[in-house]
Amino acid sequence: MQFIVHSHRNAMEIIESTPELKNLWSEIEYAVASVTESILLEDYAEKVRVKQALNDSPPKSLSYSINDLLDYRLVSQGWEPQSALFNQPPYTNRNDKRWRLDFSKSAPLSDESARSINTSQKLTGIAVEVAFNHGEAIAWNLLKPVMAAELNHVEKAIDIGEGIGVIITASEALKKSGGFDGAVGEFEKVLRYLAPMRNQLSTPMLILGLLPPRSFRLEKLKGKRPSRIITL
Repeated sequence: MQFIVHSHRNAMEIIESTPELKNLWSEIEYAVASVTESILLEDYAEKVRVKQALNDSPPKSLSYSINDLLDYRLVSQGWEPQSALFNQPPYTNRNDKRWRLDFSKSAPLSDESARSINTSQKLTGIAVEVAFNHGEAIAWNLLKPVMAAELNHVEKAIDIGEGIGVIITASEALKKSGGFDGAVGEFEKVLRYLAPMRNQLSTPMLILGLLPPRSFRLEKLKGKRPSRIITL
C-alpha cells in the first residue's frame, strides 16, 4: 500500500540520524508497502467467503484485511503484538487493549547513537498503533506511544527508551473507497489533534496515512451483504 507521512516533533529527522530507529522504521515501511492491491483484494474476498460460509455478517471494509496483513508482516519480523504498557495490575489484563500497544519493538542503542541524540538510555524502539477505530479514540491512540516512551508512576512492562511512536491510519480517500465506517478517525483528522495536544504529545511520532487502492474500490451495500468490489 502507498502512504503519506506527517512528522511530529522532528520524528523523521530523529529516525534518519539514529541507525537503530532507521532499521525499525524500514521494517514498518516494508510491512505496509508489501501489502499489494492484489494481496489486499484476495484477502478481503477470502474473508467474505469464510463469513458467508459460516452464515456470519461479512466485512464491509478493508480494515480487517489491512490489520491482519500488517500483523503477519510485523510479527514475522520480530515485532511484539499487543505489547503491554504496564507490568502492574489492574493494567495487565490481556483482553483490555486500552493498556496495550498494537505492536512494539526495541533495539540496543549504540554509544554513538546515544551521544547523537543526547540520551543515557541503553535501548530505543518504536511503539505502533494501527488506528481504524472511532474518531473519539484519536487522543488516546496518540497518548499510548507517549506512555510507552516516558517515565510513569506505574511500573512499565515495555522499554523503548526515548523512542518514537508510529500511528497508522486510513486517509480520508481510503476511508471513502475502502468501505470504512464514517465514524472512523482518518489521517487528516488525526493531524488536527497535534497542535492543541503538543504539550501532552512530548514523544516524537510519525502519523502514517494509508492511501486507497488504484485498481479497485468497495461500494457499501445495505444489510448484511458484503461491499461490492468495483474494478477501476
